[in-house]
Amino acid sequence: MPNGQHTIIDVHVLLVRGDELLLTQRRGTYGGGMWHLPSGKLDAGESLTAAAAREAAEEVGVLLDPADLRHVHTVHVANSGPVPRLGVFFEARRWSGQPCNREPDKCSAVEWFPLDDLPDDVIPYPLAGIRAYRDGVPFGLLGWVDHPAPVLA
Repeated sequence: MPNGQHTIIDVHVLLVRGDELLLTQRRGTYGGGMWHLPSGKLDAGESLTAAAAREAAEEVGVLLDPADLRHVHTVHVANSGPVPRLGVFFEARRWSGQPCNREPDKCSAVEWFPLDDLPDDVIPYPLAGIRAYRDGVPFGLLGWVDHPAPVLA
């Protein structure tokens, strides 16, 4: 990895209603036609939970109290773009408002799916977080090539 390489931090929101999960269908070049979670990049000076609440409001029009978010998974992702990403996933079971498509230029649909019967075409990055959430796994790696451990002289 080149010197000066940085990592993008993403927040993902799992809006859970009973045993259902809200997904958005992507439009455009990144994952066009595939399903995704409400998510986005952490802004400078912003906490992870504030970013998650902001993204939920921007993308699906629901208001979350950051204190109601529960961290459920973190995944370190390689090979999903020019730099690695750290995805932080939060569960939300309480919010105000009805989910709707607030970004029709980026999203073509917003739908609820049973957690145990997700569509086949979920983008692999958020799918890794969803599966880890269902399985109770707090941390994962995605896309990294294993490297041998350093040898001590």
